[in-house]
Amino acid sequence: MSVKQITVVSLGPGEPEWMTLQTWQTLQAAPAVILRTARHPAAAMLQDAGIAFDTLDGFYDRFDDFDEMHRAMAVHLWERAGDGPLVYAVIDAAADASVTALTEIRPKSAKLHILPGVPLSSAILAKAGLSLPEGCRILPAASLQGQPLTPTQALLVTEIDSALICGEVKLALTDLYDDETEVCFVCGAGEHGLMRQKRIPLCEIDRQKQYDHRTAVLLPAQPFKQRKRYDLDDLAQIMEILRGEDGCPWDREQTHQTLRRYLLEEACEACGAIDEGDDAHLADELGDVLLQIVFHASIGRSHGSFTLRDVTSAICEKMIRRHAHIFGDTVCRTAEEVSENWEKLKKAEKHLSTVGDALRDVSRALPALMRAEKVQKKAAQVGFDWDSAREALPKVSEEAGEVLEELDAGRDPQEELGDLLFSCVNVARLAGVDPELALTRAVEKFIRRFTAMEKLIVTDEKSLKDLTLQEMDVYWNQVKTLQKRT
Repeated sequence: MSVKQITVVSLGPGEPEWMTLQTWQTLQAAPAVILRTARHPAAAMLQDAGIAFDTLDGFYDRFDDFDEMHRAMAVHLWERAGDGPLVYAVIDAAADASVTALTEIRPKSAKLHILPGVPLSSAILAKAGLSLPEGCRILPAASLQGQPLTPTQALLVTEIDSALICGEVKLALTDLYDDETEVCFVCGAGEHGLMRQKRIPLCEIDRQKQYDHRTAVLLPAQPFKQRKRYDLDDLAQIMEILRGEDGCPWDREQTHQTLRRYLLEEACEACGAIDEGDDAHLADELGDVLLQIVFHASIGRSHGSFTLRDVTSAICEKMIRRHAHIFGDTVCRTAEEVSENWEKLKKAEKHLSTVGDALRDVSRALPALMRAEKVQKKAAQVGFDWDSAREALPKVSEEAGEVLEELDAGRDPQEELGDLLFSCVNVARLAGVDPELALTRAVEKFIRRFTAMEKLIVTDEKSLKDLTLQEMDVYWNQVKTLQKRT
């Protein structure tokens, strides 16, 4: 059985003078030639020279996902190589994802030769009279999606051969770049292979008149202070600057313990934004929460204990492990089955062999009402629970009576008050009410009513401090009546 053999050549931007002599001689001598696309000037050159070829143009209509398309191209090429050696011609082998796929899935003993050629990026920039910025990253449009990008590094996007592809490029870029970012748009001028360039806002790149395989967009590097869009890597880098030798004295002095209160405060403020239903405010508050995570990771890194990568790795591993019905062989058809499987996996991971172990595992740092609810839910999983809120309600009266006994006896009622609150949480849980949220709303209602009561008293030219409790209660009831009506 003959060894499969593929030779890859680069056609360059399209003009004969930009194709290497080795490439042209290889094409002339090839027993079989396959072009990635016939939408390239070299296709006409081959026809004029009497060189027969096939193309992979049909793949573009069959796939919506470029990664899948490139792999399918590679599979097809290796299958065709079973009929004999072939030459695969692309625009720029060094940047072509289908060539990368050819390398990744190359069969054992198969031969893959990639001949050097003129990089498309060099040809485009030279023709447009531009120079490549230092440290510039070069990516074909078809490979842009999913790539980790940073605006602090210049970027050249090549092979933008249609308005549709350009729209996808813009969508990927505007996730990190501001719409009004000035970019250099490069396209063919139509005469003697010349290229022209113009400065336009990023938002206009898919509204131009001409696109072909030579069309490119050059985005300059943007310093932190000039940008309006940032990602997690940027936040981590900013934090390292702040905590560096020439950074902020306050940031350098912080420890896990000194930041503890801020983590709790920021989480609570994010919850407040959720209650408000304000998405912009929520995004802002979640940023504050994220800052605390990055801050702790930076401290961990400076101590050599853990890094931000350890944090993200831990949670990703946990999510994959606990979603075995997605990433494994476990079958969960309902949300209830997912929750049961989650708890089962969690107990196994933490070696919680008894219900008591599971109860003790609920963090003591949680707000007391929330912790009480979580403990009750775990106890309920083994049947230690009432059937309904109505059945649990008499326990509240019982505990209230015990509080009264302690007060009448002049003893400290703290323990019985705790039992009373715990029983109230039970009723709320069984009624499908979040006890933390219920109490928060009760406090807000009290504040509203007290404020309204105070205004009524001032309107009557009286002062709170001069009224008895009974007199204030009259105003309080007036407020209750008014608010119930509205």
